[in-house]
Amino acid sequence: MNRTMKLLRIYSDEAAYFGDRRVFEVIARRALEARLDGLTVVQAITGFGRSAHKHKHHLIEEDRSVVIEIVDEETRLRAFVERLADLPDIGLITLEAVEILRTGGKGHHRATPTAETGQ
Repeated sequence: MNRTMKLLRIYSDEAAYFGDRRVFEVIARRALEARLDGLTVVQAITGFGRSAHKHKHHLIEEDRSVVIEIVDEETRLRAFVERLADLPDIGLITLEAVEILRTGGKGHHRATPTAETGQ
């Protein structure tokens, strides 16, 4: 079942908003609507980027770095990145090859939004 796909990583932070929604939530929703193969949002304990602003957890506010990871075919991921041009506070975006060794579940399928989850 070995096949090569691409891994898209998008770096942002919890405190980044687009309207009344967090940027990482907007990206996750758009990825679901685009029916990309898989997405995970990872919350970092600490991190900093080009601005040298250190992101970390505070008791009163949330300002941790987040990394959105999406696996799919390269052409689909590149098209998806173009759909993110209107979002502020996206940091570094990377694309790298990954080898798929196994997929979970009972078969390969693309996610679809459902009424039950609202996503």
